Amino acid sequence: MTETRMHITQGQHAASGEANVVITTLLGSCVACCLWDPKARVGGMNHMLLTVRQDANLTDNLVGVNAMEVLINALIKSGAQRSSLRAKAFGGARMVDGLSDIGEANAQFTLDCLESEGITCDGHSFGGTNARNIRFWPATGRVLQRMSTDRLIEPKTIVQAPPEGNDLELF
Repeated sequence: MTETRMHITQGQHAASGEANVVITTLLGSCVACCLWDPKARVGGMNHMLLTVRQDANLTDNLVGVNAMEVLINALIKSGAQRSSLRAKAFGGARMVDGLSDIGEANAQFTLDCLESEGITCDGHSFGGTNARNIRFWPATGRVLQRMSTDRLIEPKTIVQAPPEGNDLELF
């Protein structure tokens, strides 16, 4: 049987119950949550860029909550029972030194959300400084993770501002 690949990127999700389907994604500080119902043999994965948004003194987790609810609803429409869902989650790397640790916040949101939804998390792989390539077979719940060997950790200065009085315009 030929394998059918469904690749998702930031903000997307996919669900299937077909035995030949594999859902793939590439993660840095983003997180992916793989959910499946072992009884209905249906599953899906989302790819969350920012799970929590902070604006002044307000913290808003509706971005991540929406991503999780969209995936859960897609699975229920495909025959899954909410009470039977299981999870595995990945990502949340710290990809650039000197910036806030978005990956850690994404990882913590995912674990907190699964707990509040009453979904058992069978395993997770969060953190580090390397990207992850994820392959998920939604009908069985099988997941493979391949860590990148490239570290994308030190920001580089590309262009410096010209000295005052120079006619050079940067755009």
